[in-house]
Amino acid sequence: MHRVMISGIGVTIPEARISNDDLVASFNTYVERQNAVRAERGEPPLPQSSAAFISHASGVESRHVHTLDGILDPERMAPYIPPRDDDELSVMAEFGVASARRALDDAGLTGADIDLVICAASHHQRPYPALGIEIQNAIGAPGAAFDMGLGCSSAAAGLHVASNLVRAGAQRRVMVVTPEIITGHLDFRDRQTHFIFGDASTAVILERVEEDRPGRFEVIDTRGWTQFSNNIRTNFGFLLRAGLDDPSSIPAEGNLIKQVGNKVFKDVTIAGHQFIVDFLAGHDLTPNDIRRFWLHQANARMNAMILKLAFGEDVGRDRAPLVLDRLGNTAAAGAVIALAEHHKDMQSGDWGLLCAFGAGYSIAGALLRMM
Repeated sequence: MHRVMISGIGVTIPEARISNDDLVASFNTYVERQNAVRAERGEPPLPQSSAAFISHASGVESRHVHTLDGILDPERMAPYIPPRDDDELSVMAEFGVASARRALDDAGLTGADIDLVICAASHHQRPYPALGIEIQNAIGAPGAAFDMGLGCSSAAAGLHVASNLVRAGAQRRVMVVTPEIITGHLDFRDRQTHFIFGDASTAVILERVEEDRPGRFEVIDTRGWTQFSNNIRTNFGFLLRAGLDDPSSIPAEGNLIKQVGNKVFKDVTIAGHQFIVDFLAGHDLTPNDIRRFWLHQANARMNAMILKLAFGEDVGRDRAPLVLDRLGNTAAAGAVIALAEHHKDMQSGDWGLLCAFGAGYSIAGALLRMM
């Protein structure tokens, strides 16, 4: 069995940014138009949104998006991403390649050094050819590639798979790429979810430890957990058309991301806390032994509650940094972004825990120690 380390991390944040005020102005214009029609029908009005409501509910102040065009148009309220020819690099693969190249630079490697690529994301642009294979081809990596998904736990679950393949000797270097263009699957007309998500892409390289490298993390252990729940769900899949009278017209409403927010908050807070405590106890550690927690960047209040249950007191941002306030929930990429941006002050021997949770329900984590 081999020791495993994270040798490179790459992050790509799109330039385009949407503030809460921008998003609310578009949403409320849409609601006003809908309510005029609903009033004529004698239907109850739809509630408007507000920047204050979004900040309180989630802690999100702004988000970056892959494609701004179309999102704030009350007539469209979805990004306009033109289709590409089959021979062109696909949109999602292009986004993944950007972070993959940054991870290679960080590790001092080239694509030829990677023998497995895993594209681990909450949504994939298509079933096949696998996005992982397209990314593998674009960076010039030999070996193999595949896609995997576990909602917002996808990147952490990818690290679980990758680290164990390296540990067992099946692979030498594995790259986990997480390109999240989640705004393409978001219903911007849904008051409960329209403000939550933003786009980002990350890549992490895991490889055998030949010798300790100061400033890099050794992956001590990884773990996963799932429990079936419908409280976070999307029904947008290929069988949807087979249930329609007109299979050429697939409705987006009701089939994009939806969640029972209050239920998710409660269930995931309890499960996330228990996962962290049990995972650490398996290594004779407690939360107090962990220098830094890089948690899934979905909801500031939920992260605070998970850690308060674990510590018995409030935990500050130095111990558990947030990036969701400026980036929104970047799905599976969020915890990796927090890791990338908040680790360089850590000392040799410091412990860190990356942990993500999401649809499924699913939770995945990686226990790290600075070399």
